[in-house]
Amino acid sequence: MRTSLRTVRGARGALALLAAGVLTLTAAGCSDDGGGKSTAPAPGGTSDAVPHTVRLPKLNGRKLKVTAVWTGAEQKGFTKVLDEFSRRTGAEVAFVPSGDDMSSFVGSKVAGGDPPDVAMLQQPGVLREFARKGWLKPLGDEARAELAKNFPKGWQDLGSDEGKRYGVYFKVSNKSLVWYNTKVFGGAGAKEPRTWAEFLSTAQLIADYGIPPVSVAGADGWTLTDWFENVYLSQAGPEKYDLLARHGIPWTDPSVKDALTALGKLFGGPGLLADGNDGALQTQFPTSVTQTFSGGEEPRAAMVFEGDFAAANILATRAAIGKDAKVFPFPAVGAKPPVVTGGDVGVALKDGPAAQALLTFLASADAARVWAAEGGFLSANKNLDPAAYPDDVLRSIAKALVSAGDDFRFDMSDLAPASFGGKPGQGEWKHLQDFLKNPGDVAGTQRKLESDAAKAFKS
Repeated sequence: MRTSLRTVRGARGALALLAAGVLTLTAAGCSDDGGGKSTAPAPGGTSDAVPHTVRLPKLNGRKLKVTAVWTGAEQKGFTKVLDEFSRRTGAEVAFVPSGDDMSSFVGSKVAGGDPPDVAMLQQPGVLREFARKGWLKPLGDEARAELAKNFPKGWQDLGSDEGKRYGVYFKVSNKSLVWYNTKVFGGAGAKEPRTWAEFLSTAQLIADYGIPPVSVAGADGWTLTDWFENVYLSQAGPEKYDLLARHGIPWTDPSVKDALTALGKLFGGPGLLADGNDGALQTQFPTSVTQTFSGGEEPRAAMVFEGDFAAANILATRAAIGKDAKVFPFPAVGAKPPVVTGGDVGVALKDGPAAQALLTFLASADAARVWAAEGGFLSANKNLDPAAYPDDVLRSIAKALVSAGDDFRFDMSDLAPASFGGKPGQGEWKHLQDFLKNPGDVAGTQRKLESDAAKAFKS
């Protein structure tokens, strides 16, 4: 299956906004106290506490199953959204965790004749795969209208296939951020790096100070694809990125060699990874964040790379974003820093008013406002008031993303067929985990990636 990139465009506008907003913010040392607090109503109250901008039908007694990969803080945030939907409509909503392999989970439920009503998919490639298998139901009139009112065309198109609107990108992310522990940076005399060479030098400075500099969530293969994509986009440029994303060039291309070699300088640097390479391969994403901001304890790392959604895990450590935890854009490996986005798209797997009503709600500013107030959430909804976000850091990141409109590059692995870009233990996830274990094997990693990509894109 070949994935269209017609909606995935240059990152320059988003980059400029993000760099200006976040760098100014961190330099000023803004905190989430006082004026940084959201003025949005608390989502845990009655339905009347949240302003209504969208009309929903009464669904008293209707049962609805919704599946997503989210656990922990993300599941809590999404559950609040579902609770608000239930209060407004009277529907009974059950959250069903899918695990990391959403494609296999949904496939097994479809085969058994009992798919969930709504699924939150992580990959445009999976959405298109499901649509072409006939598993998805197109958005109804109300959902399409709400989507058109609130979202740029690029995000609408990413939730579409062959001209039909299927999905609502409810939760999105900026995946070109590095979060850091300000106490460690201050103690080591480190400053925010702007280039890859400065990043590696900063990491060495912190290692010499006595704290492992970088926490890597190697147990979750998707984080390693994000590392690669940021390095590749910055170093090889957007045109090459688009070609590799649709397998227009092979993974044995010299540009892939250059990116893996650059990444290998971090993964293979002595003492640069928390718990070493073997330990990183056992570290899951939530732990990679919390061990960097471990409350009053000695942190086990100084920096952690990942998207804005890491904020939810940071808050779980009681670290103050903007004070104890700050963020800088992913450093430039080539001429420009990268901006890579991702997202979770809601789709209907069953016909019926309940599923369509939920997708209509997810396309509204009302639903986004509920989770935004909790932190660890970012929306591309242009009509969501930035005041809904709980701190100035997230507010700045959100404004940059919304202002970018259609000017972004989407996560490359999510654009690929799921068998290559989205499954634990195979494809990109597996081969980049092997690369983390043995960063010197650049050529072998390229060969294995190309072998799997060639098979996946032929199917």
